[in-house]
Amino acid sequence: MKKDIHPTYYSEAKVRCACGAVFTIGSTKPEIQIEICSQCHPFYTGKGKLIDVAGRVEKFKARTEKAAKTPIRKKSAKKAAKKEKKTK
Repeated sequence: MKKDIHPTYYSEAKVRCACGAVFTIGSTKPEIQIEICSQCHPFYTGKGKLIDVAGRVEKFKARTEKAAKTPIRKKSAKKAAKKEKKTK
């Protein structure tokens, strides 16, 4: 590695979260301020809620229910129906 081109590495850099959590990591900055961490993030804490914007969740559920109710037609039945129409 070349000398005097790399930033100073702090192996005991402190990270401070907005929730009050403090932990140490290795970084090129001695102190880091963050807004959210693993101790307060909804994904990790399990307190997250599904935010429904413009009814998208309901629309998705309605589509899946509709798809489950409709019978699945085979292609061979469609082809047979077309052949019958052509022969008439």
